[in-house]
Amino acid sequence: MSGTRFKTEILPVKLDSIVFPKEASTPIINDEMTRKNLEIAAKELQSTNNVVGFPTETVYGLGGSALKDESVKSIYAAKNRPADNPLIIHVSSLDQLKRKLLGPNQSVPEIYEKLISKYWPGPLTLLLPVENEAISKYVTAGQSTFAVRMPSHPVARALIAISDIPLAAPSANASTRPSPTLASHVYHDLQGKIPYILDGGSCDVGVESTVVDGLVSPPMLLRPGGVSLEEIQTCDPQNWGRVKVGKKTAGDSEQVKTPGMKYKHYSPSANVVLFNGCGNGLDAIKHYLQEHHPSGPIALLRLKHFADPSQDPGLAQITVTKNLGTKGADISRNLFAMLREVDELGVSLILVEGIEETQEGLAVMNRLSKAAFVTISN
Repeated sequence: MSGTRFKTEILPVKLDSIVFPKEASTPIINDEMTRKNLEIAAKELQSTNNVVGFPTETVYGLGGSALKDESVKSIYAAKNRPADNPLIIHVSSLDQLKRKLLGPNQSVPEIYEKLISKYWPGPLTLLLPVENEAISKYVTAGQSTFAVRMPSHPVARALIAISDIPLAAPSANASTRPSPTLASHVYHDLQGKIPYILDGGSCDVGVESTVVDGLVSPPMLLRPGGVSLEEIQTCDPQNWGRVKVGKKTAGDSEQVKTPGMKYKHYSPSANVVLFNGCGNGLDAIKHYLQEHHPSGPIALLRLKHFADPSQDPGLAQITVTKNLGTKGADISRNLFAMLREVDELGVSLILVEGIEETQEGLAVMNRLSKAAFVTISN
C-alpha cells in the first residue's frame, strides 16, 4: 500500500520443477522449496492488498489482484505509474478466464480462436469487452474493454493458478525505467516497496507481449511484442491478414486501451540516441558528437552494421561497446538488460544502432523509439 515500507525478500524457484499437464488448470510441482515459495507469494496475494514481483517469459511482472481496487492501487503506488495507463490481466487457464473475468453470458469472440490455439499460453494479449463488474475499474482505467493474456512461464502460471487470482501485472520496474528481465532489476527499482520477488532467472523473450484488438474492423495491433505481426497474419490470414498497426505513441489527453502508448517509457538515466539506417555508424556518430559536445563517457550498443569505434581516435569518448546480437530474438532478449547494464556504469550517453522493423524488429524499434532522447535517421 502507498507509504508502506517492506523488507523485500527474493524467493528462488526452479522452473523445471513446475509442470502443467495438458489441459490441466493446476501445476505439478516437484521441488519443495519452489512449492513453498510459490505458496508464500500466493498467500500474500490472497490475504493482503500487497503486490509481488514474478517472472514471465516476456519481462518480470508486478502482480496484484485484478478484482480488488486496493491491490491495483498498490501496483500504481509501487511503480509511481499514472493511473490512466491501463493494465494487462494475466490468467493461468481458459477456465480461470471464464470463471473470474467473463460475464455470465459472455464468450471469447471467434476472431481470437486461432490465435489462442497457437499462442496461448504465450506473449499475446487480447482485448475483450468488460461484462463482469468484478474487474477493477483501476485495471481498465475506466474503459469498456480489458486486456488479458495467459503467460507461458511456469512460475507465472503456477502463481496465478495456486492463488486462483487473475493478476493485473505491468512490468515490475519503476515507471519510465527499462523493463526488468532479471529479479535483480526488480530489486533495484522496487526494493522496500514490495514484500516478495520470485526469482526465476532471466526472461526468454525480453520485450512485453503483443497486444491485439479484434473488437474493431479491421482488427488492430496496438502494441508489437513477443508475437510478431507476420506471425499473427500467417496464423489466421482470413481474419488477421489485413490487421492495422496502431500508432506508437498517444497524446497526453488521449485514452489508450493498452499499456506502453503514453508517457515516457523504457528509458535509462542516461540519454539514449537511436541511429536508424546510418550505415556503419561512424560518420553519423562523429557528426552527432561534434554538433552536441556531450561530456563524460559514452556507451554504444551495436547490432549488425555498426563498425567497432575503438580503432577510430575520433571516437575515444566511447568507452563501452556492447553487441546486442544479430538475430531478432537475441536482440529482443538482450535489449532492456543491456540498457540497464551500461547505464549502471555511469555513462553520460547511450548510442544504439537501430534495426529493420520486421519480425522482432518491430517490437524492438517500438521500445527504442520511446526510450530515445533523439532519433538520427539517414
